[in-house]
Amino acid sequence: MKWVFLALAILGIATSSLALREHYRTDVSPCDINERWDCGIVNHSPYAVIRGIPVAVIGIAGYLVLGILSLRRAYRLMLAGALAGLAFSLYLARIEEHVLGVWCIYCAISLGTISLITSLLIATVLVQTLRKRAA
Repeated sequence: MKWVFLALAILGIATSSLALREHYRTDVSPCDINERWDCGIVNHSPYAVIRGIPVAVIGIAGYLVLGILSLRRAYRLMLAGALAGLAFSLYLARIEEHVLGVWCIYCAISLGTISLITSLLIATVLVQTLRKRAA
């Protein structure tokens, strides 16, 4: 499982890096799809920065930590981090939907990635727990 988690963490890093690039982009956004999907609007909004740190940097750091923990097979610790990441991603998705009224494709991919990581971690930790109890 560690390689699956590592691959998903790398996907999260790549997606967050694209969002970070979008945050600093000054020309037209390549993901300006229509009035409901525009990464430029989302990544240039005041919600894209927390205390001067772009949200995408927080995502990169979070996925990096998850990737390192996956190599160590520290799945319980990973689960705690993934749950925090999922909660944060859901909070940001709520802002996109209810405040900005615009979605970012990179953010949606990241939400899907952290959701998948969290689901797989729940299953992994549950299986590990059941195996320990059976032993």
